[in-house]
Amino acid sequence: MDPLHRRGASPTDDTDPVIDAMLIEGYRRMSPAQKLERVRALTRAVQQLALMDIRRRHPDADEREQALRLASRWIEPDLMLRAFGWDVREAGY
Repeated sequence: MDPLHRRGASPTDDTDPVIDAMLIEGYRRMSPAQKLERVRALTRAVQQLALMDIRRRHPDADEREQALRLASRWIEPDLMLRAFGWDVREAGY
């Protein structure tokens, strides 16, 4: 049998159930502060990846433009326009 279909695993679940259980138990043992730090670190990693993409797509963008493009990936277009004067529909992400 295909290892992805063992013990009820779905085809999109590529983590062995034993490892999955270990991860869940590890998360349960973490303090709220440790969990918050994990979320913060993952969020920062996602932001860094997005910033790398922005720099690749817009190599001449200055720091302010990079920051606006980054923020526009999380903030609603209408709020970006009201708060920063950045029109996502016109300038893009």
